[in-house]
Amino acid sequence: MKKLLEKLYVTNTLAKDEIMYILSNINDSLENDLFRLANLTKKNHYGNKVYIRGLIEFSNFCKNTCKYCGLRCQNKNINRYRLMKNEILECCHRGYKLGIRTFVLQSGEDSYFHDELLVELTKEIKYLFNNTAVTFSIGEKSRTCYKKLYKAGADRYLLRQETVNKNLYQNMHPRMSLENRLRCLTNLLDIGYQTGSGFIVGLPGQTDEILAEDILFLKNNNFQMVGLGAFIPHPDTPLSSYNQGSLRKTLICVALVRLLLPKTLLPATTALAVISPDGWNKGIIAGANVIMLNLSPSSARENYEIYQGKNDVSDEAEISLQKVKNDLKNSGSQVDMGRGDYIGWNY
Repeated sequence: MKKLLEKLYVTNTLAKDEIMYILSNINDSLENDLFRLANLTKKNHYGNKVYIRGLIEFSNFCKNTCKYCGLRCQNKNINRYRLMKNEILECCHRGYKLGIRTFVLQSGEDSYFHDELLVELTKEIKYLFNNTAVTFSIGEKSRTCYKKLYKAGADRYLLRQETVNKNLYQNMHPRMSLENRLRCLTNLLDIGYQTGSGFIVGLPGQTDEILAEDILFLKNNNFQMVGLGAFIPHPDTPLSSYNQGSLRKTLICVALVRLLLPKTLLPATTALAVISPDGWNKGIIAGANVIMLNLSPSSARENYEIYQGKNDVSDEAEISLQKVKNDLKNSGSQVDMGRGDYIGWNY
């Protein structure tokens, strides 16, 4: 195990069976070594900086039926909402006043927000808020739509592969296809976005072999951003009775991704904070270097419940920012409110 960790730190590469071995056999002592090496790798490239993003959840309508997600169209126990353009811009204005320079616009797959409306929104954000980055996380779109948004000024796009195991993907995502998911990711990379992908740790049916394949998929595509979260069951989904994903295994995956993709932008996700009161800090220690603060109106935050407990950590952005600053200062990290682009990226 020590030899594997040393190889990983020095070469930033591992084979599938080696990743599986670490996932299955690492003990507490060597786990601390893994986190130390991941954190050192992060500091070698980004120093002590942790980038702050502003998240705007602008619609919880979704056409999909993903079995783990509370936004699934078959959930009748959710109050649906859409933020109009002026409301989204007000969220941006609020975040801009706080010093935030990256806005992450996230929604379910909602056809109400057609290409032209999204293009208009992108252009207005870039015009009104100087030197900001716009990130979309709105699911599978056509290559034409992705190109329009990129031309309008969108900088980044988040689309998790969820899993590259076809059987697990089809089981978790009825009515969807892994082929189209991967096609969308290829299109985003080709167009020139800073592209993010990732997966959920602890889904029913997931094995260490599947996790290793998903980690290698991220490595082989050299994604500029990676989002990893633990599975948290939602009561209004078919997976409501399944056990929550492991915080420990999620953090191990975060550290492995950091070491395999040293320059990637890697959030300490909200799911970590739901599972553990100091989940964000644990994510930072494991190699993460991004935190997203929720700029959405309180009424929207209450109803954007992908998984249970998410709203329990969604304080007002001003309060969350101060907490994050205090926590990071105590752990030796430094808040960076800038755009926080991928190293060497020209925009």
